[in-house]
Amino acid sequence: MEEERRKVYVEVDVTHKTDGTARPRKIKFEGGEVYEIDRVRHCCRAASTKVGGTGLRYTVMICGTETFLFDEENGKWFVEGKKRAVL
Repeated sequence: MEEERRKVYVEVDVTHKTDGTARPRKIKFEGGEVYEIDRVRHCCRAASTKVGGTGLRYTVMICGTETFLFDEENGKWFVEGKKRAVL
C-alpha cells in the first residue's frame, strides 16, 4: 500500500551556472534538518502526481535514496514528504 504524501516546502542551496542551468546542493527542512544532495540524476519539466504542483523535477540521490525535488520556478522548492500520523 502506497503511503500518503504531502507537499513539503524546503530551502535549497543551489549553484547557478553560466549556461543557465541550476544544480541543487543541499536541502533544509523547516525543522532544521539539512541533507546533502549526493547526485542529480535527471532534470525535466514534470508534475507531481502525488501532491500536485508542477515545475522542474530534479531526480536526486540523498543518502543513497532516490527522491524528487521540485523547483516551482517562483522561488519555491518542495519535496513529496510523508504524511504525519495524527493521534
